[in-house]
Amino acid sequence: MPRKFFRKFLPSHDSVRRNRHIARLGPWLQHHNLWHLHRRSVAGGVAVGLFAGLIPGSNPVQFTAAALLAIAGRVNLPLAVLVTLYSNPFTIVPLYYVAFKIGQFALLRSDGALHPLAFSLEGKGFSEWIPAALHWIASVGKPLVIGLPLLALLLALIGYFAVDWAWQLAVRCAWTRRRKIRIKLAAKAQRRQV
Repeated sequence: MPRKFFRKFLPSHDSVRRNRHIARLGPWLQHHNLWHLHRRSVAGGVAVGLFAGLIPGSNPVQFTAAALLAIAGRVNLPLAVLVTLYSNPFTIVPLYYVAFKIGQFALLRSDGALHPLAFSLEGKGFSEWIPAALHWIASVGKPLVIGLPLLALLLALIGYFAVDWAWQLAVRCAWTRRRKIRIKLAAKAQRRQV
């Protein structure tokens, strides 16, 4: 069960309640869903982390947004903050490209591919460079501004339902395993009696 694995790394509810830094924040950080691992709390934490991971800015901005959204939604806080790390320097370019394409689709634009900034600046002097860079940002801006929240929402929904489904599947498999073990034990006990 995934819960047993994660329990090793997460603090207990009592240790969270007794922590002096958290105690100052009052009941906001003491809600049991923020620290416990159950299906809805974990699925919600993953969804919040996936959503907050696409907020433009550095990791502290995304961590803070994930923590605030987790507190507001009462989902697993450590997991929400941890999941934001999926957007990193290696993945941000493909994520933003997908967001740009989703923004183009939402705006019903088919401008083609995203034009690289370097080609539009090639051979231009500094006085021509600034207007060309501003024009490139304006051409990319609207689809990207619309595509980022749409991609974040799409990833959050996919993440929530994937974790929820995987959790239910793991529970069903564990039940099936236990039932088979009980049947085997009952059969052995019945053979011994005969």
